[in-house]
Amino acid sequence: MIQIQPSILSADFARLAFDIERVETAGVSMLHVDVMDGHFVPNISLGPPVLRSLRKATRLHLDTHLMIEDPDRYLQDFVDAGADSLSVHWEACRHLHRTLESIRKFGIPAGVVINPATPVRHLEEVLPMVDYVLVMSVNPGFGGQRFIPGALAKLEQLVAWRRELGLDFKIQIDGGISAENIAGVARAGADWIVAGSSVFGQKDPGGAVLDMRQRAHEALSVRV
Repeated sequence: MIQIQPSILSADFARLAFDIERVETAGVSMLHVDVMDGHFVPNISLGPPVLRSLRKATRLHLDTHLMIEDPDRYLQDFVDAGADSLSVHWEACRHLHRTLESIRKFGIPAGVVINPATPVRHLEEVLPMVDYVLVMSVNPGFGGQRFIPGALAKLEQLVAWRRELGLDFKIQIDGGISAENIAGVARAGADWIVAGSSVFGQKDPGGAVLDMRQRAHEALSVRV
């Protein structure tokens, strides 16, 4: 079943609890939390203190995406702050296998992320140990960017590997997702679809979630 994950990076931080409540009423079960350090990506966002406050405001699953250098140093901090799953970038981890093992030892799902310029084949060796793979369909660091179509081929390759290897990791996509392109994303194989401005940038975020979910399910129902 496809999950729409609203990204709080696009929410109004002055009324974050209210914005979360509006998407929760639409049946959202997971929120996407982008963490940026100003080094790995050219922007700075929230850290463990904000995540801790967010944890107090909702019981939803907080899928925490670490767009930071040397993530190993901060895994414990984000777990303690309330992260329900953690994903790290292939490009940021010198010893990716060890980093993923460290996350799983906390008893939470571990994900690996690739940027648009990173070939999906670089993930072959770690696929058996990940719970999900996040394909970036924009260059990370800013919201509101245009979707990069090449991400669809990566989703399709991951679907093929998952089937061939008998694995059960989830396939996630983040960046430039809208009501206009979500059908193609769903058909390519995404299980978790992150949406920022196309949800929280709308007058009715809950309604936007329902519309995107319906479009995704309709796309799958007519797939041949």
